[in-house]
Amino acid sequence: MSNEFQGIVPAMITPLDEHEEIDEPGLRDLTEILINKGVHGLFALGTNGEFFSLTDDEKVRVASIVKDQAAGRVPVFAGTGGYTTRGVIELNRRMAEEVGVNGLSIITPYFNGATQAELIMHYERIAEATDLPILLYTIPAKAGVTLTIPSVATLSEIPNIRAIKDSGGDFDRLVQLIRLRRDDFAVFTGTDSMILWTLMAGGDGAVAATTNAVPDVVMTIWNAWQAGDFETAREAQEKLRPLRNAFALGTMPSVLKTAAALLGMPAGPARSPVQALEPEALEKLKQAIKVYDRVER
Repeated sequence: MSNEFQGIVPAMITPLDEHEEIDEPGLRDLTEILINKGVHGLFALGTNGEFFSLTDDEKVRVASIVKDQAAGRVPVFAGTGGYTTRGVIELNRRMAEEVGVNGLSIITPYFNGATQAELIMHYERIAEATDLPILLYTIPAKAGVTLTIPSVATLSEIPNIRAIKDSGGDFDRLVQLIRLRRDDFAVFTGTDSMILWTLMAGGDGAVAATTNAVPDVVMTIWNAWQAGDFETAREAQEKLRPLRNAFALGTMPSVLKTAAALLGMPAGPARSPVQALEPEALEKLKQAIKVYDRVER
């Protein structure tokens, strides 16, 4: 991944059917809608894509569907992160050989609190074992650990580690990361409330989950910014706030998937143990998203 892939890359949800199985027609439909809205790439199997609830075989299937439907129109990146280094390496091999993805997004190992030395070793070994470009992915609130700025600086020197998606929501940290960006190392925010501010600070774009529900709003931020229309970009950025604030109404990604479905996008339920929103939360969500139009396909 490099700066030529800058822009808006949706962190795709994984549409499921009523039995919590992969909804292939829904996933193809979602892929097609997002490409038609002008996104610059697709990121399957991230946190909002429920990577943690899918088997490796299911992950390969999801990535294969997205890659096939994209048909080379935009690059496709697959989330392959896991706790063990060898497990990530094996899934990366399958993604390269069986799917042919354009790049890999690799979350920090979670749950057990790896040290910085262990994190660096983890990514070094993974990078050595693949020729695909790698996007580092940090989300400390979920993973319980993050890469420090010096660790990112070290890893950014590895030729095929080409970008970072930072979902910590810390703007000062993001600015420090942006100081590390080069033509061969891009910096993306994974916090949708910071898309415009990331662009203003010199970042490359966003891996944005809200694109699943309100693609027109998210793309307006990018398109208006590129056109020099700051006021329109700022208005679009502020328009994301009701949806972002609503995320607290349920367990991830139940709110996003429900909002997407209500706004006409393919979604389906989240996989258990995540459950549908309680009636009161659902009503609050419906009120919050009244500011958005249904997605025109």
